[in-house]
Amino acid sequence: MRPSSALAKVLMIAAAMVASTVAVADFNISEAEVLDTQKRWGDGIVRIGKVKNDGGNYVREALEHIEDLYDYEVGEVLFKPTLTSTDPHRPTIGGALSYFVGYDSAVRFLGTLSDEERAELRVYREDSGFATKPWARVRFDNEGIVFNGHTAIAMGDYYFTDLEGSEIRVHYTLGFVKRGDDVRIYVQESNLPFRPE
Repeated sequence: MRPSSALAKVLMIAAAMVASTVAVADFNISEAEVLDTQKRWGDGIVRIGKVKNDGGNYVREALEHIEDLYDYEVGEVLFKPTLTSTDPHRPTIGGALSYFVGYDSAVRFLGTLSDEERAELRVYREDSGFATKPWARVRFDNEGIVFNGHTAIAMGDYYFTDLEGSEIRVHYTLGFVKRGDDVRIYVQESNLPFRPE
């Protein structure tokens, strides 16, 4: 006995709804993925400074950090680092590289690229190399994380500890996007706490 065409349509719609629910559930970003991305970001900042101190290719390390964690290669990234003033935003991989390793180091590295590769990259003279300080530790203290399907936004403070044990508190907002199995940063805004006069 064959089901009626109306029943068959209902069954097909139900099956499609179940399939789309499963697909969406697999596509959603999780708290564990956000926390893991934050940890990898902090570990990467520490690693860049360590590689520099050890005499290694810290610029290449920083570039890999950016390519692994930021969404520059797929989408737009809104990146406003902590220690910027004249040009506060870093919309390109080159700008992020400049911020992490410093203008001079970024320019030397970019000089090894072809003209075509350099064309879309921008660097900034004010950058002194935030990740090259070096830092001994980075820890996150999330005020909260808001989830929306394949994206999440976290807000809170991160703490950067230098090699002497001094800690600097920085406020942040981070936006994450999940692409397949990868979670990338597509929004990062950081600033130092306000100090009234």
